[in-house]
Amino acid sequence: MRKFWLIFLLTLSVAVLAGLGGAWYVLWKPNVRYSAFGPAYLYIRTGTGYGAVLDSLRKYELLHDEAMFDRVARWQDYPAQVRPGRYLLRPGMGNRALVEMLRRGEQDTVAFTLDAFKYKPQLARQVARQLETDSVSLRRLLQNNADLQRRYQLDTTTILTMFLPGPYHLLWNTSARQFLDSAAATHRRFWTAERRRRADSLQLSPTEVHVLASIVQRETAQKTDKPLIAGAYLNRLRRGMRLQADPTLLWAIGNFGVKRVLNKDKLVDSPYNTYKHKGLPPGPITSANRQSLDAVLKPARHDYVFFCARPDGSGFSDFAATYAEHKQNARRYQQRLDSLGIKR
Repeated sequence: MRKFWLIFLLTLSVAVLAGLGGAWYVLWKPNVRYSAFGPAYLYIRTGTGYGAVLDSLRKYELLHDEAMFDRVARWQDYPAQVRPGRYLLRPGMGNRALVEMLRRGEQDTVAFTLDAFKYKPQLARQVARQLETDSVSLRRLLQNNADLQRRYQLDTTTILTMFLPGPYHLLWNTSARQFLDSAAATHRRFWTAERRRRADSLQLSPTEVHVLASIVQRETAQKTDKPLIAGAYLNRLRRGMRLQADPTLLWAIGNFGVKRVLNKDKLVDSPYNTYKHKGLPPGPITSANRQSLDAVLKPARHDYVFFCARPDGSGFSDFAATYAEHKQNARRYQQRLDSLGIKR
């Protein structure tokens, strides 16, 4: 009898161990493949179902054993709970951990840098390259004037002031609307009480600060020159002078590649022609970054109203308080362009 119980206990132990081993194999054995090309991501588009998930896992060879994943997924009722997103598949993940991550929608965020842009289609293309949302949907929202005014208190011209170039962290399946709301939140965080106070002291609205900063940004990439140029433009505004900003002319003629502005350019019929029209143009000519915005909010205090690019090609400018001084600076710069054979 004792021998019988020993055999029974031994058999039971073997069965339990075998069951545990089987459970480990199905649930916890590493099933995500190692990729020599960096992190592996599973993209699940909005509106797709479980079949699309299996197709992606198979197409990109993300798993060692797709059948075992399918078995665990069905045990945990994942086919009825598919959530869109971009999911990071860590090498060595087991089926249970993978299914739980997908069921809960624990997706990875997308970190990207929004580069400065001049036109709305450029913005839409940038975003569509990083997120699930398509450029057509975003462009459609950016052209809806009534919606923009109601939701963001901006219009189709000034909406570009809402976007700050720089880092963004968003979920991959962020919609066009959600992207705009996120950009608006970033914009609100930038406009602290102190920055608003500075704008008020300059008698400018936040939108006007963005417009002027966009001109400053197109004038120079030199950090130390930005406050000087901002100060010169503010001096012109205070004195009732036209801004006569060449970058606004380039926007008006639709050619930012021009190296030399001609007198005929100054005749273009456009509200962005600041040689013809006093004050700021109706909207920004590029998306101003934080450095350019702060240069306008903290301008250099001086008497300059003129400036011209230095002929040495350094990217810095020569400043002048009188037109006579400015003519001398401009002549040196024009002579430099002549020597290089630059006609346009």
